[in-house]
Amino acid sequence: MTTTDPVTPEARVPPPALPPVPPPPRWAVRAAHVAAWSTVPSGVWRVALVLGVPVGVMEHEEFLDSFPDNSLLLALGYVLLLGAVAEVASYLTLGLVRPWGEVVPRWIPLLGGRRVNTGLAVLAASLGAFAVTVLWWVLFFGGLLVAESPDPGISAGEVIFVAAYAPLLLWGPLLAAVTWSYHRRTHSVRAVPEPRR
Repeated sequence: MTTTDPVTPEARVPPPALPPVPPPPRWAVRAAHVAAWSTVPSGVWRVALVLGVPVGVMEHEEFLDSFPDNSLLLALGYVLLLGAVAEVASYLTLGLVRPWGEVVPRWIPLLGGRRVNTGLAVLAASLGAFAVTVLWWVLFFGGLLVAESPDPGISAGEVIFVAAYAPLLLWGPLLAAVTWSYHRRTHSVRAVPEPRR
């Protein structure tokens, strides 16, 4: 004869679930999309440069001179890799306004279905916002300030270049704003006290 320990009613009750995270504000969703798309124009500009499309500021041959044996294949690989890294990094901004920024999608091995560590996500996004803001603002304005321009006017190539790279100036500040919104939304859930038993 086997005996079983009586199960107390408290032992059968699962732990209380956290309340759902409130939806992101509309401005944060829009800002996340703009941040995610901010890297596309410069990526297109670089691919056009490698493929020989006249983009004004730099000539195709001048760009290829910076690669061993003027390799078009190396230049294209470099540009595509740089573009892919920038696109993936900017795309992660959308996680701050999407459900996959709160719970890891199930298709991801080992982590699927787990809650995202929001503190870690906020820290990573904050560091990323700081890094891309400093990087692009210093490179962009620093480059414009020290660039030699023999003509007093602005060439069409310079206009194309600025139009392609100027959206990168939005990436860091918008990422910072969306990170702040994400922190407020997820922190409000963690701040809710657990019900007493």
